[in-house]
Amino acid sequence: MKALKRYPVLVAMILGAIFMVLPLLIVLINALKSPADYSAHGPLSLPHGLHLDGLTDFWTRVNFGHTLLNSVVISGSVAVFGVILSVLNAYAIGIGRIKGKAYFLAFFVLANVLPQEALVYPLYYLSKQVGLYDTRLSLIIVFSVVQAAFGTYLLSSVLGAFPKEIIEAARIDGANSWQILWRMVVPVSRPTLGVLLVFFFIWTWNEFLLPLVMLPSNDNQTVSVALGVLQGQRLMDATMTNAAGLLGALPAIVFFLLFQRTLTRGIAVGAVK
Repeated sequence: MKALKRYPVLVAMILGAIFMVLPLLIVLINALKSPADYSAHGPLSLPHGLHLDGLTDFWTRVNFGHTLLNSVVISGSVAVFGVILSVLNAYAIGIGRIKGKAYFLAFFVLANVLPQEALVYPLYYLSKQVGLYDTRLSLIIVFSVVQAAFGTYLLSSVLGAFPKEIIEAARIDGANSWQILWRMVVPVSRPTLGVLLVFFFIWTWNEFLLPLVMLPSNDNQTVSVALGVLQGQRLMDATMTNAAGLLGALPAIVFFLLFQRTLTRGIAVGAVK
């Protein structure tokens, strides 16, 4: 009977996987077609031959290698710095003796629900004033703080359940706050930190509005902005559009696959706790 009960769940998971993979497969198929092949047979037919012109044309038109480097540097830096800020903030709120914890948590919740449209002009003005406008560092700072707001809120609840007896025993043995953080709290929280690292990278990679406003020059554009700007030029055919979507999504997919074990382990540990 238990085996029979598992079949509907398995079927639902298979169908969900198909619906998730199918759009990417269609994009891949159309990226390998020629414009004539696409016009003659439509988007759902298999390609008649291997045509890489759409991929190469898009790569050279937006200087995709440099654009990819920009996105990797920005997203990777935000993932690392966002996790570090989250750990420091959550340690002070969840374990530290800071007063007014509820007000701080309410502030971080507010930061999570605040729309980015409300931040565009203040961030634009501040970056102009301090000379960081149109630099990758400006986005790294902004998104590290924005992502750390969510990370702080999540980690505060996790660290709030950390056994106080262990902390007190470590302090009695002479450990200071930094030693408790890096030698006790961080190793125990490593699965959750891995989940945040993956989420921060993917979320930053997909950002469009703030990079569009803060990075106007082509040399500093991210992948998402390059895709949007090139679409607005009305110079791409359908095959190049699919090639652009494929190249834009592929690095994030590779990153997710590389860290999927970390993500799964972190979610499983959180579920057990």
